[in-house]
Amino acid sequence: MRKINWIVVGLLGTAALLGPQVNSALGQEALKIGVPTALTGTYAGLGNEARRAIEFASEEANAKGGVDGRKVEIKVLDTEAKPEVARQQAEKLAAEGYKILTGTIASGEALAMAPLLVRWDALYVSTINKSDKLTGDSCVPRLFRVNKQDAQDAAVVRPWLATRKEVKWAVLAGDIAWGHDSGRSFVNAAKVNNKEIVAEIYSPFGSNDYAPFIQQIKSSGAEGLWVALAGRDAINFATQAKDFGVLDKVFVGSVSFVTDGNVKTLGPIAKGIWGIINYSSTLDTPGNKAFVAAWKKAYNGDEPTNFQGETYMGMQVIFQAVERAKSVKPVDIAKVMSGGTFDTILGRFPIRAEDHQMVGPNFFGYIGEQGGKLRPIITTTIPADVATPPPTGTCNMGSL
Repeated sequence: MRKINWIVVGLLGTAALLGPQVNSALGQEALKIGVPTALTGTYAGLGNEARRAIEFASEEANAKGGVDGRKVEIKVLDTEAKPEVARQQAEKLAAEGYKILTGTIASGEALAMAPLLVRWDALYVSTINKSDKLTGDSCVPRLFRVNKQDAQDAAVVRPWLATRKEVKWAVLAGDIAWGHDSGRSFVNAAKVNNKEIVAEIYSPFGSNDYAPFIQQIKSSGAEGLWVALAGRDAINFATQAKDFGVLDKVFVGSVSFVTDGNVKTLGPIAKGIWGIINYSSTLDTPGNKAFVAAWKKAYNGDEPTNFQGETYMGMQVIFQAVERAKSVKPVDIAKVMSGGTFDTILGRFPIRAEDHQMVGPNFFGYIGEQGGKLRPIITTTIPADVATPPPTGTCNMGSL
């Protein structure tokens, strides 16, 4: 696949600046997409996954003549997954004309950006952020979420937890917005299923030493452990928990813990861990089959990860909204997205006008061997109408 021409921006990021002559040849203003994402730090691996999906979608669109005749240009800046850095980098991108923002990893980053979108005349599409607040009490008219929020994950956890024999559970989550939302969702699911929470632990973001938290888990008498960690935090904990024997003695369930990328790094350590699977390259839809085939061709047989699949869906929504709006102005795109229905690799799904959350199915499974490799294997599919709880009523959307 033809590579986008990248221009390095210091040590922080890259830009695809294809030149004004390309856009004038098409006779349309370019679609400029800003990507404030983590390229260094704890979530660097996840940020680079998102970046690759955005690059892939952009190259694919440009190879077909662009989006509504417009060339897609992207610029990436490093946020380090820190909210204040994300705010600064998003503002830079918007000021340079990259007003359609996407690809940010941590929910705290999106929460820092959201109140300023109107001031920047920008729009943000979440493809990874899970905090319920983004489509709850912190919702804004220019923010949309294509990926699964914590409430959608909880809708999968509750019926699964009812089938588990373990009564005593510990929770380990990151001490960040998403971690607290996820931990709270699991605690509520446990109460519904008459499970006992014997430890609720929130580890600092970017922790290297998990020994104190592992000791708390061991001392709690937990029979089951729910983990909400991602990126390098997940890898550090899993490796140390295996060394301490926790993964052999305590049943483990999770969210964003043993993703495709982490499984490649952890290898056999991840085997047998259960968890929420928001996207899989194995999902059997015509759109997903075509996407996976094209991805494998472009990247030497590699398959898209869960974050790459969800980010690609976000790009699909952006492209369709631009085509329908016949505009690259954020306010015009937002009007089309709100209440609109969009074709994705997993099917056709609406984005609710009430809170700007996309309605879609969700999945649960475990890490096992399939096709000669360790990977997330789906065992349960929760249909869209069940997997997406109704709006909470805490979102006061306001007008564009």
